[in-house]
Amino acid sequence: MPDLTPFEILDGDCDKAMVILADHATNIVPEPYARLGLPESAFTRHIAYDIGVEGLTRRLSASLGVPAVMSRFSRLLIDPNRGEDDPTLIMKISDGAIIPGNYPLSAEQRERRLIDFHRPYHRAVGETIARVTKASGRAPLVISLHSYTPAWKNVRRPWHAAVLWDSDFRAPGQLIDRLRAPGDILVGDNEPYDGALKNDTMYRHCTMNGTPHALLEVRQDLIADEAGIESWAARLHPIFAAMNEDPALHVYEVHPSRADL
Repeated sequence: MPDLTPFEILDGDCDKAMVILADHATNIVPEPYARLGLPESAFTRHIAYDIGVEGLTRRLSASLGVPAVMSRFSRLLIDPNRGEDDPTLIMKISDGAIIPGNYPLSAEQRERRLIDFHRPYHRAVGETIARVTKASGRAPLVISLHSYTPAWKNVRRPWHAAVLWDSDFRAPGQLIDRLRAPGDILVGDNEPYDGALKNDTMYRHCTMNGTPHALLEVRQDLIADEAGIESWAARLHPIFAAMNEDPALHVYEVHPSRADL
């Protein structure tokens, strides 16, 4: 069995009807997996986790007073933001790095990672959202936090942050507008990634039942240290708080996913 709990739940006031998620918060690999055969340097890279997101999640959960769920395992072990049938669920190569511990991988080994890590994390997410819903009597606003690299394949990414969405633009539209309002940062709208991904965390826990939600990516160099995390927590706190005050973001409204087309 793993030597750690595969998720961490940060306490908060469920009556506030908001939940923060961090799918790729940590780079932890339990000892029996022998670091997947990788050097320690691999676990300082984005391939192992979303740099800066754990600290940002902790700050925002505390300042907003809302619960959060964070994964406690590296995405290299198994990616909680992928469906169980996704071919990128357990990567054999990630941004040029070969992961020896992931290939070859038997069906039994794959299932063990689902049982020990992926499914418990999603149970924790589902149970936390359900608890907030019951306590508040409203659809919760769910915010998923991620981070992305400043460049990809030698192409610079100019956006300071990005908002990803599928077909429900209620929360993403507000988030984009509020981030852009001061005029001091460039915000990507479904770039550098598109938010429609079948069976990912947002699809599974929000899109399918009409729960208001948004996925925010912050560029990693901007939250790679404590000063950056504090700065972005201060920027995001009033934005998330204002969004959470909007009754329109506490109503279930199903929008068919573009990933199903």
